[in-house]
Amino acid sequence: MKHFILTACMVSTLLISTLAHSEAEFSSELIFPLQEKHVHGSTLAEMHNGEIVAAWFHGSGERKSNDVQVLGARLGQDDTEWSNIFPMADTPDLPDCNPVLYTDSDNRLFLFWIAVQGNRWEYSILKYKRADRMSVSGPPNWNWQDNIILKPGEQFSKQINDGLLEVGLRDGMWGEYALPYRRQLTEAAKDSHKRQMGWMGRAQAITLPSGRILLPLYSDGFNVSLCAISDDQGDTWRASGPMVGLAPIQPTLTRGKDGTLYAWCRDSGGAPNRVMLSTSKDDGDTWSVTHDTELFNPGSSLAAVTLKDGRWLMLLNDTERGRHQLLLMLSDDDGKTWSHQRYLDKAEMGSGGSYEYPTIMQAKNGKIHVSYTYKENVGDKHLKSIKHAAFDVDWVKEN
Repeated sequence: MKHFILTACMVSTLLISTLAHSEAEFSSELIFPLQEKHVHGSTLAEMHNGEIVAAWFHGSGERKSNDVQVLGARLGQDDTEWSNIFPMADTPDLPDCNPVLYTDSDNRLFLFWIAVQGNRWEYSILKYKRADRMSVSGPPNWNWQDNIILKPGEQFSKQINDGLLEVGLRDGMWGEYALPYRRQLTEAAKDSHKRQMGWMGRAQAITLPSGRILLPLYSDGFNVSLCAISDDQGDTWRASGPMVGLAPIQPTLTRGKDGTLYAWCRDSGGAPNRVMLSTSKDDGDTWSVTHDTELFNPGSSLAAVTLKDGRWLMLLNDTERGRHQLLLMLSDDDGKTWSHQRYLDKAEMGSGGSYEYPTIMQAKNGKIHVSYTYKENVGDKHLKSIKHAAFDVDWVKEN
């Protein structure tokens, strides 16, 4: 690990491309050089001075690798090169995964992430910390840290059971030692300890006009999603109702012009492989049962954002199989149609190129920033990095 960080710090020239199409600008670069360790799950946030902070997890694997930690880097508003890499979170002898960065209305930086107990996703502890002010360089000045223990109520079991019945899940065969899927989850949801464990982040948190913060979460144990809700600027959190369906996980949130919230979920169930959608009419307290949309999803995380002008921007792998292409889509009508589309990265399937787990945000100056896991084959090595791109919204329309 020390060798990797020193190498990344010494490299001053990264892959940088800048294109100008009419008035729209585009630039992209690797945050650090391609390397062999596993890097994944990146996230972005903007500081009060326009600086961008990125975080991701790095190690020899994921939940089964105790050396995994969360690392970060910074990009000044006028910089073209990222800073040296620095540690963001590292629980001794446990994997630290799935970071989510968030800046609140007071310009305080939050980092949410999980520490994986027992090398099992469903045993993960959701943690967060806060920096009330940034350091001049290097890691933030973290001044507060805690765990988030959500307590979905006793109605959680009934909500899962009723939701799976509503989507028409057919239980199939049954045996005393192998209960059908719906009954297994319903029984597990009656266990208060299981309900409180294993909630993980992936997509960006959002702030509603009321000031409410919604942090989208999911559970690999229950194969459902929900939101952690804070109405006191992140001091305390409670669980929303679940987003139930045929394995909808890793939700990313947009807000419609009428205030309806849309949770776009990764499809971890069976065919057809589609982005799954749940909606909320009460600022995220309760959510509808999820259903398939027409958007392809190969069992991969996606990202969406509501822009300052009300349009939506989505970034996803638009395939039923493979993560070899990453598509940007712009909607003017709350997701009914996606009128403008442009590929951010694309390779031939099976070539080794992979572009996945995107994060997307809009800076105060209107520019769009995205990051994602970038993989390619170089000789006999499968190398990885985190790639960042910045562009004007109109760049998507110029294709």
